[in-house]
Amino acid sequence: MHDAAVQRVVTWARTPGFTLIELLIALAIVSLITLMLFSGLRLGTRAWEGVDAVSERVSEVRVARDFLAATLSQTRPTILMLDAQPVIVFAGDQQRLEFVAPLSEQVGVPGLYVLRLGLEARGADDALVLTRWLIHPEIIEGSGNIPAWEPLTSESRLFLDGLSTDIDLAAGAFGRTPLLDRVAEFEIAYFGLADAAVEPDWHDEWLDQALLPMLVRIRLATPEQSWPALVIRLPQRLL
Repeated sequence: MHDAAVQRVVTWARTPGFTLIELLIALAIVSLITLMLFSGLRLGTRAWEGVDAVSERVSEVRVARDFLAATLSQTRPTILMLDAQPVIVFAGDQQRLEFVAPLSEQVGVPGLYVLRLGLEARGADDALVLTRWLIHPEIIEGSGNIPAWEPLTSESRLFLDGLSTDIDLAAGAFGRTPLLDRVAEFEIAYFGLADAAVEPDWHDEWLDQALLPMLVRIRLATPEQSWPALVIRLPQRLL
């Protein structure tokens, strides 16, 4: 009987199992695998956040390009009276552009607007800003906080000092809207038959012209994204 008890003890003592060192090694391996999994999850999250940020910036450029294409393609040859003198409302150079086009009720008041487009410092970067005046005597001539419209010329400033780049007044009849932040390149060119020209050609500016250009080309890029030049055909209507 005594021998049987000894045999049972010996048999139990020799049952296979993990030593303390083996358990510590196993725990270390599990901890390492867990750490790698969480690191992978964080890396994946950062990657997706990066993709989302890039997609958002690309979408902003696309929206700005689509707006410019849609609006310029609806340009209306317009003459306004200023100080009893007729003024053709279309002018521009490489960095600025002014024209007339319809805007929908999304801006507040539907109708024809004088639209000015150009770069302006916004924080540490340049932003593409659109300024609009509804073609209405009280808006064009200015009233209250609304600045009076003046034709764009080679000497005129595009934007008014001290005026916010994001503003809506008179139920949207006057306003300024940043179309795109952080602009790295913005350049405009005009194709058409300029005064005294024999054949149409590309020009860096279109000022004091009797006719509208046939085409407007816009190069627009951000620090992260470069796009092909946008070429818009303008409606050829008589003034």
